[in-house]
Amino acid sequence: MKKASSGFLATVMALSLGLAACSGGGGGGGTATTEPAKGDGAAESKEVNLTMTSWRVEDVEGYKKIIAAFEAQNPGIKISFKPQKATEYNTILNTALQSNSAADIIQLRPYATGIAIADGGFLEPLDGVKGLDAIPKEALDSARGKDGKVYGVPLSLNSTQIYYNKKIFTDNGLSEPKSWDELIALAKALKAKNITPFAFGAKESWLLSLSHGVIAPGTYNGNAFVEKMLKGDASMTSPEYKASIQRMKDLTPYFPDHFVGLDLNDIRAMFATEKAAMFINGSFELEVIQKMNPNLQIDFFPMPTDDGKQVITTWVDGSYAVNAKSPHKAEALKFMEFMATPTFGELFANTFKRISAIPGVKVDDPLVSKMAQLSDTISTPYAALVHFSGGDPSTKKVMENDLQGMYLDKMTPEQVADDLQKSLEAWFKPSK
Repeated sequence: MKKASSGFLATVMALSLGLAACSGGGGGGGTATTEPAKGDGAAESKEVNLTMTSWRVEDVEGYKKIIAAFEAQNPGIKISFKPQKATEYNTILNTALQSNSAADIIQLRPYATGIAIADGGFLEPLDGVKGLDAIPKEALDSARGKDGKVYGVPLSLNSTQIYYNKKIFTDNGLSEPKSWDELIALAKALKAKNITPFAFGAKESWLLSLSHGVIAPGTYNGNAFVEKMLKGDASMTSPEYKASIQRMKDLTPYFPDHFVGLDLNDIRAMFATEKAAMFINGSFELEVIQKMNPNLQIDFFPMPTDDGKQVITTWVDGSYAVNAKSPHKAEALKFMEFMATPTFGELFANTFKRISAIPGVKVDDPLVSKMAQLSDTISTPYAALVHFSGGDPSTKKVMENDLQGMYLDKMTPEQVADDLQKSLEAWFKPSK
């Protein structure tokens, strides 16, 4: 396997800075330990210990259940789940890969960042893994290298939407908005009653591109405009796209005081403790919020579009890969096979209340089922991540930095759009 050049590693680091969304990394590779077998004169048996890394520190308890199910089917293989803080994961992982000390099983950021690691020769191809052919091509593409090979088993289909507190809405005679004007009117009504409309923070920049991923498709009416952008028939300076940046600014009066200094933990707690009526975030937050407040009456609504419809923004959120330098690739590949089964899909979906990438998986939670149904019928891609996360720095990261600048009154929405288009033109080649 070829060793990555310093230029490649710099590219990976630059890409990784723009993908701290969806809340990380290194650690020693797997080690084999020996224990004497029971019985006089019996030969020694080996137990293989694999390390598994992720950016989901909040998932430790859930993975104990999943790993136990795998270990029950594969005696002699043990897995230690060692996640890192999401905002530090990419740096830790890239350092571990450079020093040949990365975990045996690695969670990959989706799309450009994970693909860059695969293209650098750090990962084992997974095309021969049993069950992989049952997963939709679109999901596999999130970890497909430039050589056409698949390097990650996708975990889940994420969606972003606007969560809301049903009790606050009911107590104040409010209902789900069916247009942008209705959303603004709703926010004004809440603010007039001294209720914070949105739990929103700008300290973590990835939250801003994530929120734009919800707001923007309502402005440019979803997929048709994205297709135009991919063909070069529309751009980030088109009126519809500029309007989406302006709407991000227009929401400012309905954010908490000092929102520029609030991070995910702050705004999650604000919503979970019923100090704000709405919360723009991903499907991955549902389980965390419900654990924080099991009595919270929570629901969500898709984004209303200017043409009278609705959309829900989706993407593949991460996959698991095998370290090409792992001394126990055969055992790690067994876990990849397990991840491609409906058994894993159902365990994952119902443990974490997420939409599994495995087709046909049933989910017990009604809100997750609703997310899955809407993702099947009215989805639009998280364009900044799925299509426009290339570049150095990535266009997604430029968006995040510029939106922070906008909220600090250092840039106008029009300047943000112009800067994004400049970034895009530096690397993006339209499909036509």
